[in-house]
Amino acid sequence: MKAASAIPKRRILGALLPIIVNTLLVSRISVTQSVNPLLKRTPPPLLSPKQFPKSSPCHLCSSSFSSFCLPALHRSTCTAPWLSHSCSSLSSLPMAATSPVEPPIEANPLLLDFEFPPFDVVEAKHVSPGIRALLKKLEDDLVELERKVEPSWPKLVEPLEKIVDRLTVVWGIVNHLKAVKDSPELRSAIEEVQPEKVKFQLRLGQSKAIYNAFKAIQESPGWQSLSDACKRIVELQLREAILNGVSLEDDKRDQFNKIEQELERLSQKFDENVLDATKKFEKLIMDKKEIEGLPATALGLAAQTAVSKGYENANAENGPWIITLDGPSFMSIMQHARNRSLREEVYRAYVTRASNGDLDNTAIIDQILKLRLEKAKLLNYNNYAEVSMATKMATVEKAEELLEKLRSASWNASVQDMNDIRSFAKNQGAVEADDLSHWDVNFWSERLRESKFDINEEELRPFFSLPKIMDGLFNLANTLFGIEVEKADGLAPVWNNDVRFYHVKDSSGSPIAYFYFDPYTRPSEKRGGAWMDEVVGRSRVLSRDGSSVRLPVAHMVCNQSPPVGNKPSLMTFREVETVFHEFGHALQHMLTKEDEGLVAGIRGIEWDAVELPSQFMENWCYHRDTLMAIAKHYETGESLPEEVYLKLVAARTFRAGSLSLRQLRFANLDLELHTKYVPGGSESIYDIDRRVSERTQVIPPLPEDKFLCGFSHIFAGGYAAGYYSYKWAEVLSADAFSAFEDAGLDDSKAVKETGHKFRETILALGGGKAPLEVFVEFRGREPSPEALLRHNGLLSASA
Repeated sequence: MKAASAIPKRRILGALLPIIVNTLLVSRISVTQSVNPLLKRTPPPLLSPKQFPKSSPCHLCSSSFSSFCLPALHRSTCTAPWLSHSCSSLSSLPMAATSPVEPPIEANPLLLDFEFPPFDVVEAKHVSPGIRALLKKLEDDLVELERKVEPSWPKLVEPLEKIVDRLTVVWGIVNHLKAVKDSPELRSAIEEVQPEKVKFQLRLGQSKAIYNAFKAIQESPGWQSLSDACKRIVELQLREAILNGVSLEDDKRDQFNKIEQELERLSQKFDENVLDATKKFEKLIMDKKEIEGLPATALGLAAQTAVSKGYENANAENGPWIITLDGPSFMSIMQHARNRSLREEVYRAYVTRASNGDLDNTAIIDQILKLRLEKAKLLNYNNYAEVSMATKMATVEKAEELLEKLRSASWNASVQDMNDIRSFAKNQGAVEADDLSHWDVNFWSERLRESKFDINEEELRPFFSLPKIMDGLFNLANTLFGIEVEKADGLAPVWNNDVRFYHVKDSSGSPIAYFYFDPYTRPSEKRGGAWMDEVVGRSRVLSRDGSSVRLPVAHMVCNQSPPVGNKPSLMTFREVETVFHEFGHALQHMLTKEDEGLVAGIRGIEWDAVELPSQFMENWCYHRDTLMAIAKHYETGESLPEEVYLKLVAARTFRAGSLSLRQLRFANLDLELHTKYVPGGSESIYDIDRRVSERTQVIPPLPEDKFLCGFSHIFAGGYAAGYYSYKWAEVLSADAFSAFEDAGLDDSKAVKETGHKFRETILALGGGKAPLEVFVEFRGREPSPEALLRHNGLLSASA
């Protein structure tokens, strides 16, 4: 209203590329933040809404959702006789395409036919020859399609899907590896072929032969007999063709294409600068007094980082320790380090990432905004936000209206939050109490939370071990949606030994999907944040044997604390929420019942609805039976004490106003930059931020705050003029969860019935129906923000 969920790699994106090509290539969920994710909860704290104290990137989201998440539709058939095709049953294994690209170049793994991508053997040296050979083959296929195209499903949609899917899958492999296994060689290889890839996407998206064929279908006598999914495919393709410049004349089309090429290059450079700037900062600590207050898990992680940097004898007790700007390290300093000067140093480094020297993103941001505005003008829109909203549920006006309603409901609560923190700090004798700065707020709010609710998040880590969390999550999915999730390690190649692989089956035991899970932070090679993305989507056309469907495959990526010594990964409660979030994205991809590949799973859903299932799943972290089932001490098996559970629930709305305003700052700033900002005008991007912050931040940003230089969600992900989507989808998700509250959370029969309805609508319909229609089919009415405000304890403020 966090799959990737992004999707990083899906996340990844540009909501306005060809619906078929780019909606797939960039379908990445969560903030969260992203390479091309979607759902991204994507990105580091500033990208993935949930990385900071509970605010929510990923992304979506974002991988740069980057995630994203798009629902799917019930199995449907295009019933017009002249569009006939057959539907078939499930196959047990997915594949990337119906046949390998010929001829293979030295058995290049990118060009082979495979059931699961060969993530373990793809190297930078394969990228250039593999992508170029693939593009040549796809160009030949496109020429043949245009030569023989007819306004029928077999002669238009099916061959088009094969072209789009092959590029989506292969480029997705490369892009994913860049997000999780980055290297200078891989960057260079991608940079070399990316212009050729974009050129082909534009060529496909601007094909007048294909556009005219879709137009003919829409204008034919058989239009009304088509299924909802088939109509959506036609309508989305026509819309995206227009947004991709199909109607532009030669000179303007050339200008449009140059803009698209440059935007792709700039977004990639932006993302690389953020990663490099994050990696560049390392603070070596030799004296333990400097990091007094840090919990054992944070000390262990800092020592482990030191070992990886050559300090072989480093340990949690005696050091040395290395502090970084990676999420777990950064937040441990902000929340727990008593050393105020250290907090200040780390905070200033974080909000000025990628803002100076060779990694400065300021000029890149200006150029991106300038080119986006030029693109909008070419398409006869007033600004880029209008272009973005052409593919969303909301309009600029409706998005601004929602943001203002939430802002007014959050402001007084946020002011009170700050007064409470100041008073508490003063009572504790803090010299800075009367002049709290940004590096003080999280530290003292954490102390206040501990005092007020008697909860120490670090002390709760032993109750949240990753193996127990995953078992509990899968049990919840079984209860709600009737599925079984089983380990399948070894069935598919993986990119790192920590990556797990799972098999999803329905209640009859039949396979319906697979997914990868990459849980731990690897700062030297892996982007920050959390996201979900698709690996392959469900598809009738791309089935292996021609009589069944190809099964969907997803991946979930997080950046939580890794195991230390013999201990499993012990998670914070926020990390638990993040895993639930990304799994929500993955469920929407995997539980689709739509066989039309172009609108199956996370494909084809309006961007501002993609976070619905992910944010919906987070609510279950506060459900008593669910939480008590997963919260078991990793050594003793002891359950989380009942009084601690009650305190967690009570603490849910702690600082809700402040955390809401933080997200509203990002969302309003995003819209301002894409509606009112004039590149080269009297106001700089930082002036805009300061103006927006006057209404959305109780403590104004530092004069040197340049967090925009790390705002990957809107400059390297899919959330440009779309960050408001997190709040928009939050309204949808809270209202959806309230259906379970209305049914009775303690009534197991009612919960299962409501879960079945959620699966058959939100998780199964999405891409083949407009998201508002899908929501109404589930909820019986249009969405209301009442549930969100109630969950956040802000309902009375709104009234």
